[in-house]
Amino acid sequence: MDFFEGAKIVRLKSHHGKYLMADDDHNAVSQDRDISSKGVLWTVEIVPGGEKIRLKSYYGKYLTASDHAFLLGMTGKKVLQSFASKADSALEWEPIAEGNFVKLKARNGNYLRANGGVPPWRNSITHDVPVTSATQEWIFWKVDIMENKDPDPEPAPAPQLPRPLSRKSLSEDEDQASGSSHRTSHSSENHEETPVLPVRSARSDARRIFYTVMNDQGEAVATDDEDWGSFIFKGHSLKHLTEQLHVETGIDDDIILCARHPLSAKLYQMRLELPPNNAPMHVVVVRAASAAGRKFSRPKSSRALHQDDDEDLV
Repeated sequence: MDFFEGAKIVRLKSHHGKYLMADDDHNAVSQDRDISSKGVLWTVEIVPGGEKIRLKSYYGKYLTASDHAFLLGMTGKKVLQSFASKADSALEWEPIAEGNFVKLKARNGNYLRANGGVPPWRNSITHDVPVTSATQEWIFWKVDIMENKDPDPEPAPAPQLPRPLSRKSLSEDEDQASGSSHRTSHSSENHEETPVLPVRSARSDARRIFYTVMNDQGEAVATDDEDWGSFIFKGHSLKHLTEQLHVETGIDDDIILCARHPLSAKLYQMRLELPPNNAPMHVVVVRAASAAGRKFSRPKSSRALHQDDDEDLV
């Protein structure tokens, strides 16, 4: 609750760098990078009892954990805007601190989640319980306080009549003032000599992975970084990256990870561990059962094994 204490209007920033957005249809909720939109502003209301909050959109409706499935057969439920009704606990969220972030817990134990991946998951908001490590950070939110509540006016202090000071009291006051001035000067000198230590990035061992999925026509869906899905990946294991892309894309079938050749721009199958420089990477996900996938994964004869690796390019 400390994150919302004294806050009147907030923005909630997801792990994907986007903000919780009340869509202008006055019904849907999504995530967007447009901080100039009024839809990213939410008014905080403390539920009596002080342990839960309601978030009121710019359109006068409340962030609501509905009972409707986001996609048929999936566990995630829709998050909507709705009008308040008496004792409706679907509008109430319990803030749970997680370091510098907060998780918002719904009445059924689910958490407000900002989804990544390809459409229709991309930019969607659901409430769910993460079941894999790859989606644990999707329920973390950074709270930006845009406006504080007006503080309650403090009662004016009762007037006090001055009392006469004796010669001894005046002498003591002068000594205290002199000592305080000396301590302040000494403290200021020490403060100037305090070295400023460099701050190391806690995510220096991570890289950003941009990804897209090849369609049935053998074309990569995304064309630039805005259209590519992305996430933060730690480590250099191709196996672990493949497992995380299964989660990000929602593809249960076998997949092949490909990259573009820097000279020919053709796709080639990734076979080695990721390079150690932690630079961002663009990965094209190919379904192994597709026409392109069968071309990549076809068995090679003993003669083919001695041929140039250009056979892997498409």
